[in-house]
Amino acid sequence: MNNADLKIGKERETFKTAWRSQWKDKKEEFMDALELAMKMETDAISFYTEAAKKTRYPAGKKMFQTITEDEKRHREMISQVIKGLGLTHKEVSPLNNVKTVFAALKDEMMQKVEATTDELEAFKIAMKMEREGKAFYEKTLAQVKTEKEKALFERLIREEQQHYDIFSNTYQFLSDTGNWFMWEERGIVEGG
Repeated sequence: MNNADLKIGKERETFKTAWRSQWKDKKEEFMDALELAMKMETDAISFYTEAAKKTRYPAGKKMFQTITEDEKRHREMISQVIKGLGLTHKEVSPLNNVKTVFAALKDEMMQKVEATTDELEAFKIAMKMEREGKAFYEKTLAQVKTEKEKALFERLIREEQQHYDIFSNTYQFLSDTGNWFMWEERGIVEGG
């Protein structure tokens, strides 16, 4: 083996080491995103469960219960991605020490809902949570490696948007029922 062969061998090993390190960093970054997604879904489940208990409006109560079930399904789908990647939940994760937007605001949000017994406040909070969840999933989508992961995060984005739309529509209905009916029935007014 001559010096040129040794040099090429060393360069190849350096490249392999750098590539493995970069992949490990990307894999850890993606795993952190998945861990945070699991926490966000868990926090959403907790908030929506509490909101359902406190909401007096029957349709609102049912809506929070239904979306709670959706969030449970989201959490399970994310868990399946983690398992499918051959990854395991970290025993000790820095993310366990990071409060998500939902967790950080949950007590304050529930006090507002309790103090005012105002369903409108709960719907405003829910809209914010869904908007932030969608933005997080859009950011995470840029990190995915496979078509299966891409499909999952695209689906989560769509569903978070649907949840937002449901909460927004309900908020509009509860805050201004007359105009809501006019807006919803615009086809009749417009001749459609």
